[in-house]
Amino acid sequence: MDDASPPDVMRMRDVGFDAASSLLARYGLVLHRVEDATPIPGSYWGECEAGIIAHDVYARDDTPVHSLLHEAGHLIVLPADRRTSVHTDATDSIDEENAVCVLQSLMANEIPGFGRDRLFADMDAWGYTFRLGSARAYVEQDAEEAWRWLLASRLIDEQRRLLLP
Repeated sequence: MDDASPPDVMRMRDVGFDAASSLLARYGLVLHRVEDATPIPGSYWGECEAGIIAHDVYARDDTPVHSLLHEAGHLIVLPADRRTSVHTDATDSIDEENAVCVLQSLMANEIPGFGRDRLFADMDAWGYTFRLGSARAYVEQDAEEAWRWLLASRLIDEQRRLLLP
C-alpha cells in the first residue's frame, strides 16, 4: 500500500520516533528514520512498510505504526545471535508470525497516542487476516500457542504483560 491510498491508519509522523526508538533500544535494536520518498532498506512489502536488517529497523514518516511494531517484533522474538542473519524476510515460521502479532499488541501500549485498541483497528483496516475475523479476536481468543511462545521466550509474564528489558 502507498501513503496516498486507504486505509487511514496511524503513521510514524502521527506519533513521532522517540518513544518507538526508546522501546526498540531496550531490546538492542536501533530505529533508523528514512527520508521521505526514499526506499526503506529491508522492507519486505516495499512502499511505506518498515524494514529490518540484523539489529536495525527502518521507517519513514509515512510508515504505519503497526508495521514498525510488527517488523521490530520479528527481531525481538529471535535470540540476539540469530538477528544478525536477518535481512528483509525474518521467517517462514507460522508460530513466529503468530507470536509477533501478539507481541505487537502488547508493544502498542508503549507508544503514546497509539495503544492496543488503535493497533487492532489499524491491523484490521490494513488487511491482516485471522481465522476469527479480527486482530483483537485472534489475540484475545485464538492465540494460545503464541502466548506460550512469548512466555517461554521470557518476553511476557504469567499475567500476559510485556516484560521490558
